[in-house]
Amino acid sequence: MANIKSQIKRNRQNEVDRLRNKAVRSELKTRLKNAHNAAGTDDAETALRAAIANIDRAANKGVIHKNAAARKKSRLTRHVAAAAHGD
Repeated sequence: MANIKSQIKRNRQNEVDRLRNKAVRSELKTRLKNAHNAAGTDDAETALRAAIANIDRAANKGVIHKNAAARKKSRLTRHVAAAAHGD
């Protein structure tokens, strides 16, 4: 345990941030999984829209990098489109 006051505070802040990021990341994984599983069904568009919104939110909060967000959106959109065309 640190005995510098600023580092003790920083450790507390880091723990709060970690828990917040964990919740955002968990929600992100759930939305991605739902959209992936919904590909080729009637509710694919709704699931895709929810997943993309969640990816953007995670990127804006700094939980994931903006390029990682773009990559995830691209891959997910391609997957859903391919499933819609029956490829």
